[in-house]
Amino acid sequence: MKALNKKTAPKTIRPERIIQFGEGNFLRAFIDWIVYNMDQKTDFNSSVVVVQPINKGMVDMLNSQDDLYHVNLQGLENGKAVNSLTLIDVISRALNPYTQNEEFMKLAEQPEMRFVISNTTEAGINFDPACKLDDAPAASYPGKLTQLLYHRFRTFKGDKSKGLIIFPCELIFLNGHKLKETIYQYIDLWNLGEAFKTWFTDCCGVYATLVDRIVPGFPRKDIATIKEKLQYDDNMVVQAEVFHLWVIEAPKEIEKEFPADKAGLHVLFVPTEEPYHERKVTLLNGPHTVLSPVAYLSGINIVREACQHPVVGKFIHKVMFDELMETLNLPKDELNKFAKDVLERFNNPYVDHAVTSIMLNSFPKYETRDLPGLKTYLKRKGQLPKGLVLGLAAIITYYKGGTRADGAPIAPNDAPEIMQLLKDLWATGDTKKITEGVLGATSIWNEDLNKIAGLAAAVKADLDSIQKNGMLDTVKSIL
Repeated sequence: MKALNKKTAPKTIRPERIIQFGEGNFLRAFIDWIVYNMDQKTDFNSSVVVVQPINKGMVDMLNSQDDLYHVNLQGLENGKAVNSLTLIDVISRALNPYTQNEEFMKLAEQPEMRFVISNTTEAGINFDPACKLDDAPAASYPGKLTQLLYHRFRTFKGDKSKGLIIFPCELIFLNGHKLKETIYQYIDLWNLGEAFKTWFTDCCGVYATLVDRIVPGFPRKDIATIKEKLQYDDNMVVQAEVFHLWVIEAPKEIEKEFPADKAGLHVLFVPTEEPYHERKVTLLNGPHTVLSPVAYLSGINIVREACQHPVVGKFIHKVMFDELMETLNLPKDELNKFAKDVLERFNNPYVDHAVTSIMLNSFPKYETRDLPGLKTYLKRKGQLPKGLVLGLAAIITYYKGGTRADGAPIAPNDAPEIMQLLKDLWATGDTKKITEGVLGATSIWNEDLNKIAGLAAAVKADLDSIQKNGMLDTVKSIL
């Protein structure tokens, strides 16, 4: 078995046009895989310089393999199983700005640099007033980026053609708006002047994005088999699902510079990412939240098995296609395609996604992912969505605790005050009190859900049926 490096594997030399803050599994399986496909299928011809955003990271491991690694895609595509391995060669080098700050700052001096892409975790886009312009480097990611942009501005004497296109991929809504605001805070804090602020505003674009791909990461249980198949000792293999989607809130001229569509990739340039954010939360996260307690209390442990179950599978389909989809405002064919892709992802034969792993903090999840759909459905249809109501009753039942019919433990996990509330309510043994107590918990919902017409009676009826007939028969009754 060979070591993996540029002497033993092909590596193409391309111009360095992208600075990437972050070297973790997600960026390597998503962004760098996208850049690889663009390089292979279009004239994009770009390589990526990776910058480690925190002091301790993996750039040394990456560099030890000359920044080569394989992406292992697994899942279903148009109903067929995919299990592929692709050598990714787009990273030219990886820097640690804490030990290589001069090299990091020199990236700003390279005239052909055009893009900045980041994923520094949700906490990465934050303003730290302790950061100083002469820190080497600033502690926060926006601080480092501001240092880099200011150095570029001064190097090229405010040349308007030397602005950068910035795509944050952190998992927060309107991440680009947040990053832009934070950079302005540093410009003001460090007194960088109106000329630089104007150059940043007019010549740099910071665009909100939505990313979607499940990336399990390093395939520990499969790595020996993968290495044997590759005949390379690759210690940076990253596993990901086949599905990918990147929605970028940017004008069409940016799309021309970043021709992902010409490479056949699911990268959308749109006027606003909001409906796509809403679509993902509603049609992927929403069904997850209600299928989990229904499946577990029906004796099912894995998401894939829930989808393939003759009864629970129909419940999932009902919630997605008949209820939640009816609450969204995108074209129906787009929604149908996305929902079918979600079902393929749920059915991934390579991932055993435990339903209990989704059950953490179920009440707050229901509040953000399913409650808006319940309200919209009621408003549009004049009746409550039975699947979403049953999902709420299933969560309430799951939070009773105890054991399942087969002896498996029911172990809810949420904020202590929510756990105590449910414990106290279930101690009454009165489903009316339980229902009204949960729906009236303004600390969870920021409102009293007892005021939603018919909801308390519907939830109580489902709770009574689950107690009397079991979960599976209750599901059958609404199909």
